Amino acid sequence: MSKFKIEKGISRVTRVKLQATIEESIAADLALLGEWSNNDKNYIVSELLRFALSQDSEFQAYKESVCTSRPEPRSSGTVQPRAVSAGKAEPSMTDSGSGPRI
Repeated sequence: MSKFKIEKGISRVTRVKLQATIEESIAADLALLGEWSNNDKNYIVSELLRFALSQDSEFQAYKESVCTSRPEPRSSGTVQPRAVSAGKAEPSMTDSGSGPRI
């Protein structure tokens, strides 16, 4: 199994909003890890999720199969309408830097 390592003081990255409710003990550990590493909680949560997702081989295989079956997004950085069932359109973000909202 790989080791999880958090680098100290490098938490300035582009973010996408994620709302979740977590257990109080986990929140306390996140706050403590943030204090210890001099990083904000958003960065720590992102790194923990990135590490956990990279360790799941079944998810990685699924991700690879999905990525190879979908067309590459355009790099224009604009919002393009995307056809959805029942004739409705939904905006689709392509390389705008803000990414999808979770």
